[in-house]
Amino acid sequence: MKLEGKVGIVTGAGRGIGRGIALALAKEGAAVVAADIDSASAENVAKEIEQMGNQAMAAQVDITKSSEVNAMVAKALAAYGKIDILVNNVGWNKVQPFVNGTEEFWEKVIAINLKGPVICCRAVIDNMIQNNYGKIINISSDAGRVGSTGESIYSAAKGGVIAFTKTLAREMARYKINVNCISPGPSDTPFFASVAEENPKLMEAVKKGIPWRRLGQPEDIANTVVFLASDGAEYITGQTLSVSGGLTMV
Repeated sequence: MKLEGKVGIVTGAGRGIGRGIALALAKEGAAVVAADIDSASAENVAKEIEQMGNQAMAAQVDITKSSEVNAMVAKALAAYGKIDILVNNVGWNKVQPFVNGTEEFWEKVIAINLKGPVICCRAVIDNMIQNNYGKIINISSDAGRVGSTGESIYSAAKGGVIAFTKTLAREMARYKINVNCISPGPSDTPFFASVAEENPKLMEAVKKGIPWRRLGQPEDIANTVVFLASDGAEYITGQTLSVSGGLTMV
């Protein structure tokens, strides 16, 4: 198994892509801290992993609050002694024209999509430096690379994640900590399903625009995370990989 003996934290692990990532890491032998603001969903994923015969811990955490993130990391270190992998997966948005947004909405989008990953990285980085080892994978979005109509602030925040990833990768290379970014395209998630409900024709229109002719699945992202978290990706850092079925080629 690629990740046997490793310990990973996955934020937003309760459903969708985060759940897929948590299960994929566990299948490869990692002990997983399933973190989510919804405690019930985090616990369900942790139970799924335990039923696979692997170690798991559920953590209810608001990633925009340093105190909660630090407490989660302390709990994980007490249980497992180290943090090898951090996957910053949490994301949130509401599709609307820029001119309809409020400052309160902007702040929420930026806090969840940009500030949260920064907080989580800071919380684990000292342990990774101490161990001279670490794999940080930030989940951005192709909206942050090429823009997306109706997602101006989200695109800005996700673009910030990409820039943060590159800079952190430069600073952490001396400590053998890999920092990379995955940018999913349109994916079959609860969020996208809710958007499609409001516009039933959207799903098919998006599929037609993707060369692979389908939406991304959580497994597509999860398999990429497993690779970047493995020692097979030791010489890869500071990179942004689009997982979009060819929708974006940048």
